[in-house]
Amino acid sequence: MQQPILPPPNTTILSTSPTTPNIHALFDPPTSTWQYLIADPTTSAAAIIDPVLDYDPTTQTITTTTADTLLALAASKQYTISHILETHIHADHLTAAAYLQARLAQSQPSKPPICAGHRISQVQRLFAARYAIPAEEYQPPKGGFDRLFQDDETFRIGGLEAVAVHLPGHTPDHLGYLIGGENLFSGDSLFHPDIGTARCDFPGGSPEQLWASGQKVLALAPDTKVWAGHDYPPPAGGRKEVVPYVTVREHQQGNRHLKKGGPSREEFVRLRGERDRGLGEPRLLHVALQVNVRGGRMPAPIGGEGGLRLLRVPVRGGKSWE
Repeated sequence: MQQPILPPPNTTILSTSPTTPNIHALFDPPTSTWQYLIADPTTSAAAIIDPVLDYDPTTQTITTTTADTLLALAASKQYTISHILETHIHADHLTAAAYLQARLAQSQPSKPPICAGHRISQVQRLFAARYAIPAEEYQPPKGGFDRLFQDDETFRIGGLEAVAVHLPGHTPDHLGYLIGGENLFSGDSLFHPDIGTARCDFPGGSPEQLWASGQKVLALAPDTKVWAGHDYPPPAGGRKEVVPYVTVREHQQGNRHLKKGGPSREEFVRLRGERDRGLGEPRLLHVALQVNVRGGRMPAPIGGEGGLRLLRVPVRGGKSWE
């Protein structure tokens, strides 16, 4: 019998200089998601990347245990959260961005902005039309994102320099965040070498663009740590634990889709397409997209405050008798 894949204890790498961050990686087993808390060691300013909101599809219940763990960790370290960073609109988990922002606004001098790449607006419009989401629920000031980064835009987390790196392919809006020059938080673009790369079959996805994004990552300094958004160790692989990062060098030497001497661009596009055609849709797809285009906020209640908040779920296989 295959041994279960077990998450390690929360992974922490402490800063080795004033220009490198403290990094806390927290794994969410139900969604196989890595969440990150990144802090400037000098000022204790910090950012949260891709936080998870707990959702039980059986009971349709949303809870905040995972997000509260992030808050507790930040409080224990006396960090002040300056940014909540999303790499893209996720299809496999609900974002806790809006919940965290609301909680932090009560405990900090200022409310941290929810941030993403500027192309996220085209993804929001697409899924808003698909799920009939009113514009005021996914656009500021009531919904959506507070700050949209341009490609290669720099910003600061305390004294740390951070760069918004456009890594399209999985989605057209996808960003990675290069923080402190030595750590790339790659979201769902590259996974670990034994997995390869992310799927490209969502609207706006492109295997050609993902190939180019992969080459951009592999062109970074070899010792750069690439922190993944998820980990799904292959059942036939040798790993028994999920891990949050590997280096660019390890990707160059062993990434099954992108390593040096591996598949050509044309072969990658063919292999990626064949693989994607065999994948099912993510378990939380429809709920996740409707919450995430809103920046983690819920739909307006039906019938006023106190009413039910409803999300749309498509039905397949029926027919009309009209």
